[in-house]
Amino acid sequence: ILFFTTELGGKIIYDFSKDTDLQDWKVVDDVVMGGQSSGLLMLDEYGNGLFTGYVSLENFGGFSSIRLKHKLIKIRESNYIILRVFGDDKFYQIRVRSKKYDRHVYVKRFYANSEWNLIRIPLKDMQPQFRGRSLRMNNFNSDSIAEIGFLIGNKVEENFSLIIDYIGLE
Repeated sequence: ILFFTTELGGKIIYDFSKDTDLQDWKVVDDVVMGGQSSGLLMLDEYGNGLFTGYVSLENFGGFSSIRLKHKLIKIRESNYIILRVFGDDKFYQIRVRSKKYDRHVYVKRFYANSEWNLIRIPLKDMQPQFRGRSLRMNNFNSDSIAEIGFLIGNKVEENFSLIIDYIGLE
């Protein structure tokens, strides 16, 4: 893993560029449970990640997500996850899995304005969930991240578009 410095002095753990190979990313939509939402991850003309699509509420659907299974990232002294994104004035979730075989993820909702946003999320504020339901467990308190993802599911039918420049730690 190559680490670069963020504007805030942290390290970048995933940086989209024109040379990015998206095959390690996986789109997971509500079609896994009968829904009809459709998301797509591609590179925009500048090499940023573009997570775009449509969220449908048909057939009890309502979400689209992308996931990056990563080699275990040791986060030791990091307290924040940093996102540089350009949004569409909607809420999204950042989701992390601390261990490869965990069934639950840790989630934090964020708002992405329609401009470049530098979002700084305290890892300790990320709450455990399984299939959209909160769990009676402690918030994120691990020294590693095995998966990173983004999800949109605002309980409304909507088009969405989130541009992702990088994901970092601080």
